[in-house]
Amino acid sequence: MTLDKARDIIKDHVFIGGGYNQTATKMVLGELCKDQGQQAVDQIIHEFKLDELWGFMPGTHFKSVYK
Repeated sequence: MTLDKARDIIKDHVFIGGGYNQTATKMVLGELCKDQGQQAVDQIIHEFKLDELWGFMPGTHFKSVYK
């Protein structure tokens, strides 16, 4: 997954802000980590303030649901 694609998906989930959206965001971050690395994940966490919204802390490793 590219950083731009992750941004597009996550901005919609953040806008809605529900529990299912939190889980879906974790899945996106897992895919992003697998493809782009932890630095890209941390960048998204800061950009969308996911630490304040859902408690996602920079440095947290989100696992991809796909191997």
